[in-house]
Amino acid sequence: MTPADPPIELPRSGLVVLIGPSSAGKSTWATRHAGPTEILSSDAFRALVSDDPNDQDATLDAFDVLHLVAARRMAHRRLSVVDATNVEGWARGRLVELARTHGVSTVAIVFDVPLEVCLARNGLRADRRVPEAAIRRQWSRMRGSIPRLAGEGWDAIHVLAGAEAVNAVPVTRAGTSAPRAQRSVPKEPRPTR
Repeated sequence: MTPADPPIELPRSGLVVLIGPSSAGKSTWATRHAGPTEILSSDAFRALVSDDPNDQDATLDAFDVLHLVAARRMAHRRLSVVDATNVEGWARGRLVELARTHGVSTVAIVFDVPLEVCLARNGLRADRRVPEAAIRRQWSRMRGSIPRLAGEGWDAIHVLAGAEAVNAVPVTRAGTSAPRAQRSVPKEPRPTR
């Protein structure tokens, strides 16, 4: 993404799907540009169903609930920002199909951040670390997905190439001309000894 690229326009109602490996900056971006009720985080839904955001055994149940909430929000013409890796075509397909059922627009935002950046950020995480092999697999699947996105039925696709683009791209809301003000994201507390 370059400074001449147009801003990302979030629809008033619709589905925005964040795509990228763990530690690519998806959750931080979502917190800056979407309201707390608009963000549907797979980690948060894992925590809701199992009391543990890291419980991979709860993933199927978590996504069942996430899809239910997304469907209800779409029925009420609200924006839903799905914060998950979304690196698998079949998973994105389910979300696009859900949006089409409800007649709302779809936006894919790819966080094409270098693998080395994701691995370094993951190493700095205090809350939870994802196994390196999982991040490498997610990154590879994300990179393989980019050329296929155009055939998946998205209304808009944005590929944010690099960590700088993730932080620099302006974001607007449909029906407004000004970029949405970025909320500051509190830094994670540092562990004390």
